[in-house]
Amino acid sequence: MRLSYAQKLSLVAAVPLILAVAAIALLVAGQSRALAEREIQALESQLIEAKKRELRNYVTQARNGFYFIYGSAAPNDQAAKDQVAQILSAMIYGDEGFFFVYDYDGTNLVNPRQTGMINRNHMDLTDSDGTPVVARLIEIARQGDGYLTHLWPKPSSGQEAEMITYVTSFPSWRWAVGTGVFIDDVLTSVAEARADVETRVQRTFYYISGITLAALLMVFGSGMALNIRERRLADAKLKKLTQRVFDAQEEERGRVARELHDGISQILVGVRYALDSARRRLDKGSGDPTTPLTQGIENLGTAISEVRRISRDLRPGALDDLGLGPALKALVEDFAARTGVETEFNTVVFRNRLDQDAKTALYRIAQEALTNIERHAAASHVSVDIRGHKRGATLRISDNGVGVDQTLSRRSSGIGLRNMQERVEQLDGALRILSGAGPAGGTVIEATVPLTHLLPPEATTTKKERVRA
Repeated sequence: MRLSYAQKLSLVAAVPLILAVAAIALLVAGQSRALAEREIQALESQLIEAKKRELRNYVTQARNGFYFIYGSAAPNDQAAKDQVAQILSAMIYGDEGFFFVYDYDGTNLVNPRQTGMINRNHMDLTDSDGTPVVARLIEIARQGDGYLTHLWPKPSSGQEAEMITYVTSFPSWRWAVGTGVFIDDVLTSVAEARADVETRVQRTFYYISGITLAALLMVFGSGMALNIRERRLADAKLKKLTQRVFDAQEEERGRVARELHDGISQILVGVRYALDSARRRLDKGSGDPTTPLTQGIENLGTAISEVRRISRDLRPGALDDLGLGPALKALVEDFAARTGVETEFNTVVFRNRLDQDAKTALYRIAQEALTNIERHAAASHVSVDIRGHKRGATLRISDNGVGVDQTLSRRSSGIGLRNMQERVEQLDGALRILSGAGPAGGTVIEATVPLTHLLPPEATTTKKERVRA
């Protein structure tokens, strides 16, 4: 499938926009997720720390409540132990909270919400993740106190849930005393926060996608409007150009017709009369037919010269055979001979390296300029200069006539100047028309073709192309 110019232009405008928006969306999503994750982790840490402080306070309050018993009891005072165990068994809170006691051997002594575990050894008890819960709690208690995160069956449902336990020790009794709190509410809050972040990220994607879609619609709409406008302008310009081509063709045809009618036709009529006169003299046998024959031969020579001139104006052979310089020199000399205007032709010595399009364009510009000078400028001196330089080649035609403004006022159509402009534009060159403002008037026309229309030196090795420009 081949894309049209408008489709290519739309793609050139849309693809970078899509890529840029996609990169921005990914960057925004990544940064949003990273920032939200840090905030969620900070929130989770704060909630867990709050839970830990709460557990420590529970144990400290409980210890303060029966420390008067423990502090004065002997290591083997069973009555004191039973009294403290009774107090701890009564200290339940919330829906799931309770205190527990294990001796250092792993036997459960207090567990008011899971009484089936009392007086049984649980040293080898592990949760579903393989954590030896009781053994780790006793190890932490032996070291003084501390926290342990593990899985534990909830008393209300029997389902395992994540729990944080704080445990301390009664070293003289060899007890590990503690309590725990389930943190499923914390995990639920964190999960809700993550879900909210994901929802906001998705919403941001939707916003960016909507903005991108609107921007793409604007790009495509603007592209379509611009394409339609440019196409209309191009169509209008093409119509005008076509009309100018037709006008130029008709003007050229009219000029050729006038020259054929006023020049060659009249000359040939004279030749015919001379031949008829010679024939009548021969038929009658009276008079010398040499005079009319001589006149006819002269007129026929004039007709041949006129045909050659018209042919040269239509397509000069010197331009193809000798190059631009000799063709321009012949054009200037013919102009001087025809009009009597003082002319000057200058050129520098450089290889004739202009391509065919540039040579033809510069020759036609010079031809059009000299025609305008002959018809409208009323000039007494004309200078034509052609030279190559490091930027390309420049043709300069100047006169001391009435100026281009008065010329344009006499020529309502301005086809000649437009033709010159269009020929230079076809070569990506530049055309300058300078009209003098002083009483002497005068006009300068400069046509420059770029370096891209100069052939490389190796392309000018033929004999025909070695003639000086």
